[in-house]
Amino acid sequence: MTPSTRTTRQWQDADAAHFLHPFTNFQALAKKGSRIITRAEGIYLWDSEGHKILDAMSGLWCVNVGYGQQALIDAAARQMKELPFYNAFFQTATPPAIELAELLAEVSPPQFKHVFFAGSGSEGNDTVVRMVRRYWDILGQPERQVIISRHNAYHGSTMAGASLGGMSGMHAQGGLPIPGIEHINQPYWVENGHGLGRDEFGLVAARWLEEKIRIIGPEKVAAFIGEPVQGAGGVIIPPATYWPEIQRICDKYGILLVSDEVICGFGRTGRWFGCETFGMKPDLMTFAKGVTSGYVPLGGVMVGERVARVLIDQGGEFEHGYTYSGHPVACAVGLANLRLIRELGLVERVHDDVGPCLAEAFASLREHPLVGDAEACGLMGALLLVRDKASLAPFPHQVGIGMVCRGHCFANGLIMRAVGNRMIIAPPLVITRTQIDEMTTLIRRCLDLTLADVQREGWR
Repeated sequence: MTPSTRTTRQWQDADAAHFLHPFTNFQALAKKGSRIITRAEGIYLWDSEGHKILDAMSGLWCVNVGYGQQALIDAAARQMKELPFYNAFFQTATPPAIELAELLAEVSPPQFKHVFFAGSGSEGNDTVVRMVRRYWDILGQPERQVIISRHNAYHGSTMAGASLGGMSGMHAQGGLPIPGIEHINQPYWVENGHGLGRDEFGLVAARWLEEKIRIIGPEKVAAFIGEPVQGAGGVIIPPATYWPEIQRICDKYGILLVSDEVICGFGRTGRWFGCETFGMKPDLMTFAKGVTSGYVPLGGVMVGERVARVLIDQGGEFEHGYTYSGHPVACAVGLANLRLIRELGLVERVHDDVGPCLAEAFASLREHPLVGDAEACGLMGALLLVRDKASLAPFPHQVGIGMVCRGHCFANGLIMRAVGNRMIIAPPLVITRTQIDEMTTLIRRCLDLTLADVQREGWR
């Protein structure tokens, strides 16, 4: 059967019978039935019932150039015809992998000249764990094993990636985290600020890293990893003081700094990489998602010269890699994607035009009775839904206010993600000012419908 001949119910039945979805209650989804997405164009999706949906999450933080870009489609088709696959083992390379490595080095901060390719951000962060520990081992400090991350961070769902992340639900399954991973609190002012101003809190939150280093022992700490903006954690935008202080602490103790750019990279924050927006100079950067705008899977690690020179000049063989490292089709699409980002001036456009427009739109949503705080950074934004605006008191957990609002979003042609009591967006970088207005109108409508539920159910 083809998409045009199956009914929605038939697709849902087949899905429930065979497809185990990520991060899903399988039984609950089978009863409800999946939403079947059949096509897309620009910033819009259509489902099997013909409903048009504004995708304010860029697929899953990744479709930066929007759907239906012919340059990416053509690049994949050409490469599939010429060389659909060859590996990077056996001392071989393919032209697309070499060219993409060159271009990535060109658009990255100046300390990055080398790339290690993977298939996803999760694989990239697994690579970081291996690479960081190998670096210290080569330097004669094998006791430097511990990597520090943050609670509520997300660094993937493989064993190492999920361990680096600080999601309690993930750690509750599978015996995580693995040894040698520690966590500190996140720089979330609403939750942890305790009456401090945002800038003052930023310094306090950064110094939790120094406290943890001293507890563990500086001689045992290998690296600190963080997302410039915590994406899956709810678009937690740190105070401006946070990352410069983290940089100072890493420099003081000589530990490596890793910027997880899987979400923030390739223009999302208004610079090519989030670390540039927040004023830090990492030694390693994980990337994925926006490198191909999600058209095909690709990820990897940008390796700064501090690490690369040790691995190359002193390290011998690095016993790590993947079958699909530098996959020629993925790299060809990545090349076309980055060239299109440049051609369209999307990074500058986010910084100068649509990013400020989104910030203004979100500021206007602060007036809504349910919204206690509204934040935006580039083309990422979050609304905090609260029971009381003055105190920012939250709704009881059992209300599930975010999921209530998300339900209204889906029903009204908008994809907006709920993370607890935070409603978050990350639309494609090609979104226009007119479309931001359209999105904001949809968000306001869904907030109004959620407020009506609150009033009807007496949740206040």
